[in-house]
Amino acid sequence: MEGKVGYDLFSREPGRIGLTPAGRELLPAARHALTHLALGLTAAREVGSGRAGRLRIGFAASLALTVLPSLLRTFRERFPAVDLDIQEMTTTPQLAALRERTIDIGLLREPPAHDAELGFETVLMEPFVAVLPASHLLAGQRAVRVEQLADCPFVLLPRAVGPPLYDQITGLCIAAGFTPQVTQHAVEWQTICALVGTGLGVSLAPESIRRIRLKGVAFRRIEPSTVRTRVAVAWRKNDPSPLVPGILAALNQGPPGRP
Repeated sequence: MEGKVGYDLFSREPGRIGLTPAGRELLPAARHALTHLALGLTAAREVGSGRAGRLRIGFAASLALTVLPSLLRTFRERFPAVDLDIQEMTTTPQLAALRERTIDIGLLREPPAHDAELGFETVLMEPFVAVLPASHLLAGQRAVRVEQLADCPFVLLPRAVGPPLYDQITGLCIAAGFTPQVTQHAVEWQTICALVGTGLGVSLAPESIRRIRLKGVAFRRIEPSTVRTRVAVAWRKNDPSPLVPGILAALNQGPPGRP
């Protein structure tokens, strides 16, 4: 420090060391710097350990009806110093955002079976329901078979925003002996349900969508209900945020009865 200042900071007398005028002038700034360094070291340790920092989460809109609320409550209880940045996006944009490092965690439907860059952990296996106009003849039944929808126009999400889920839904129809005639597309499930309610068609959707309460829309379970849509959490394998283990723990050890 004396070399940087260019003057003595300490007076060195036999049996006694004191501050020179230059040293006394530097002392408050030195104490201030050490205090901020200590605070910075503490903050860095908190972030490095996953107890603080910022976690960016992408989520499929339908998961706001199931997994997301309980996950966020549990995570905030355990990690109150972490700032959460929540972004709604469909599966394909989430996968791209993870690779581009603009989000740290994804909550999505039907992830790829294998991915060299990303890790996945199943959160929920969810059955499908039929989404019908309330005035539809099938709405009078407690359950429907997929083949009963063969002559109906369909309202579905565009394949580009979630190819695996789109293929799974159309696969249900093909297994029932017909190819769905998709006459309307919408990105959000709430919009799909609203269009169904106007009578523009029917749809097949994850069961959680029935929590959307819209006048003129009926939800009926599918029989047999052997097919499930997979909900998963996704993260980068090679560059995980130190906060990722915390969110995985919140998912795996959340309150009993979580969806």
